Amino acid sequence: MNAPAPASAATRDPIAFELFKNSVAAIADEMAVTVHRTSYTSVVKNNMDFSTAFADGDGVIVAQGLTLSGHLGAIPVALQSVMKCFEGDIHPGDVFAMNDPFEGGMHLPDIFVFQPIFVDGRRLAFACTIAHHTDVGGRVPGSSAADSTEIFQEGIRIPPIKLYERGVKNATFFRIFEANVRVPDKVVGDLTAQLSACYVAQKQFLELVERYGADTVAFFMKEINVYAERVTRAAIAKLPDGEWSFEDWIDDDGVDYDKPIRLFVTVRKHGDEMEVDYTGSSPQVRGAINSTYSYSCGSAWTAVRAILPPDIPNAEGASRPIRVTAPEGTIANVIMPGACAARAMTGFRMTDATFGALAQMLPDNGMTASDGGNTNVSIGGYYRNRKPFIYVDFTCGSWGARAFDDGHDGLSHIKGNMASHAVEVIEAEYPIQFLAYEFVPDKFGPGKYRGGAPYRRDYRFLEDEAVLSVRADRKRFPAFGLYGGAPGRASENVLNPGAPGELPLPGKFSRRIRRGDIFRTVLAGGGGWGDPLERDPQRVLRDVRNELLSDELARSQYGVVIDCAHWRIDEQGTHALRETMRSARGAGGLPFVQRDWPADFDGTDVRAIEAAAK
Repeated sequence: MNAPAPASAATRDPIAFELFKNSVAAIADEMAVTVHRTSYTSVVKNNMDFSTAFADGDGVIVAQGLTLSGHLGAIPVALQSVMKCFEGDIHPGDVFAMNDPFEGGMHLPDIFVFQPIFVDGRRLAFACTIAHHTDVGGRVPGSSAADSTEIFQEGIRIPPIKLYERGVKNATFFRIFEANVRVPDKVVGDLTAQLSACYVAQKQFLELVERYGADTVAFFMKEINVYAERVTRAAIAKLPDGEWSFEDWIDDDGVDYDKPIRLFVTVRKHGDEMEVDYTGSSPQVRGAINSTYSYSCGSAWTAVRAILPPDIPNAEGASRPIRVTAPEGTIANVIMPGACAARAMTGFRMTDATFGALAQMLPDNGMTASDGGNTNVSIGGYYRNRKPFIYVDFTCGSWGARAFDDGHDGLSHIKGNMASHAVEVIEAEYPIQFLAYEFVPDKFGPGKYRGGAPYRRDYRFLEDEAVLSVRADRKRFPAFGLYGGAPGRASENVLNPGAPGELPLPGKFSRRIRRGDIFRTVLAGGGGWGDPLERDPQRVLRDVRNELLSDELARSQYGVVIDCAHWRIDEQGTHALRETMRSARGAGGLPFVQRDWPADFDGTDVRAIEAAAK
């Protein structure tokens, strides 16, 4: 451990501390810009599925770049695993990497790179990056199949290793790695982008050391976490004490299609501390949707941070008052040899479930379910010259409604914070043609504030043959609505829609496709918040004019009568219709959560669920 730096005049200057805190945050952001600009593959440079962070010499995170909130819990766990493995053997010029989910990682495509930074022989910091790599081997191109059943099918496992030792490249590792991935030039290119970001971080950090001095820098980095913990505890202390639980269900694991999977969370808050407890969730499953503990931590912290003030630093100290419990051997904490390549979907859903519990604590500050976790579409095969290609896309685009506003349309889930691929770029780089990329009407959950509108994409495949691998959900269990809001409509997957051989597909699968095949994926709509009859009629009119809502559903769901010939509200007709609809409800009122499930649902009767969804 590095000894605390002695106090000095600079360390007692609050303005100097604030400037330093922002400077370190800027380093993490500059690292993110570097990865974005120098990466090779669409999943990194277009989806932006990567994160950057900066840590002190003891491996404690002091800043995270404006990237993926879901990596909040993963980077600290992975870095501590590396430091434990190489205790006493960390030197200037070393660079470390790992991806093993059972040694602090998340899933095999996510490769961590850590570079220690020394000043005059003293370790002062770590530059940290993580990126989702297009392929790390395994049975399916893209290495993210939901229907794998053990970790050994998913690709190459990298325990904590040294990519560089005292500045010397580990050529043996790179030879083994390149021999086990399908597109080594692109994967190593993205790995190089991560290394470049670490180099940029080192350069900028040394400028800070030159400006402030090593002792002051070391002191300020520790003080950032002290400050982050202090303001987080102060914010939590203002929340009501109590205990709240929530339940949600995943359709299936992609292997056992007849077994819904339970997610259960309890949030406990007392004083200035909180616990997010996933005890009660299903045992780990055969399919690859199991979450690792580090990713579950990120799910919990994302939800809790969303209800706290936005100016809390993205430092490890902010997570110290928030304890996360996830029993081993459950869907929330996989153990060997469980598969976890598609764990992101479960992590997204765990964040939604945590929002459901928090909405009971804070009825005026919460969020309903989003589109069901990002849908992964991977298409991999070979051109006629046997050159491989792999297209990886994470589509996510319909937020749940908030207690104060509609869910966003076409934007990534709050846990992902990823971007959508540009159609023109993908068509130029891969044998894929987009026939449609558009919003789908009447799919969001009605409410005083409606859920986000989902979109559909139609992909036409242009090569001879490939493997299509998809991970999606919310076909059986729609995105729940809260406080009277209705659930969103289900997701859809179809091969060759409208053709004589049209084939409805499940949410999770891997299958062969051939030249000319068209795959359509439609995201689920986000859940609504609040009574739809309390929605501003002008907002309903706007959705109808934007073709996100039909005139029929405006009338039947919201009680709004629209004169479509002149695009105006029939105020008298709307008032009368809404009064009639309220009277028809009776005195029971609207439930806290709406799922469109049969009243006697016990979690096992899948046929009843499907019938209700239809």
